[in-house]
Amino acid sequence: MVDLRRLMIVLTLVTAVAGVALALVEAVTREPIAAQRRLEMMRALTAVLPPVNNAPDQDTVRLVTGRNKKGQELVRTFYRGRQGEELRGIAFAVTAPDGYSGNIEIMVGVDPHGVVTGVAILKHAETPGLGDKVARPDFTGRFLGKALDTADWRVKKDGGDFDQLTGATISPRAVVGAIRRGLEFFRDHQAEIVAAAKEGPHDDAAR
Repeated sequence: MVDLRRLMIVLTLVTAVAGVALALVEAVTREPIAAQRRLEMMRALTAVLPPVNNAPDQDTVRLVTGRNKKGQELVRTFYRGRQGEELRGIAFAVTAPDGYSGNIEIMVGVDPHGVVTGVAILKHAETPGLGDKVARPDFTGRFLGKALDTADWRVKKDGGDFDQLTGATISPRAVVGAIRRGLEFFRDHQAEIVAAAKEGPHDDAAR
């Protein structure tokens, strides 16, 4: 019985020490991790927006895009880039759920009129040498200057304006479709997003 008590005390002490150690590690690494995530976000925003002199990740509008299978709200964040008081561009992330190997995460930049200023692939698991070419500038650059009403947002194999990749159609089709849906959502809420930007930097999280 005495040995059992000692064992329980030792296990309790070990658990307590491990918990304190984990808490200390989390406290030490929290800020560097947050800083790294912000750096990655700013890189993505810089890649798709025209030159701006504000912090787009701190000048945002959040809008509900729908609900998931559990009934929870799905929210999309729009990042506004400005030069002084002038709104120069808006960036937002979209997901292509129908990539060849899973989801493709995409950052899209548009000007206030909905014309694409940049596209960057944030994350994908497409086949190396084939579908992964959607992340290359020679593919993402095909969207620059395009808007909903100036292009047929399908790959050429489906009768649209966008070239598919040699040996790969599923990945480009997924990307084109996701960008089109994102542009449609932007168009449907364009006045709201642009008007909010004119009010000045804030996070409109109540929407």
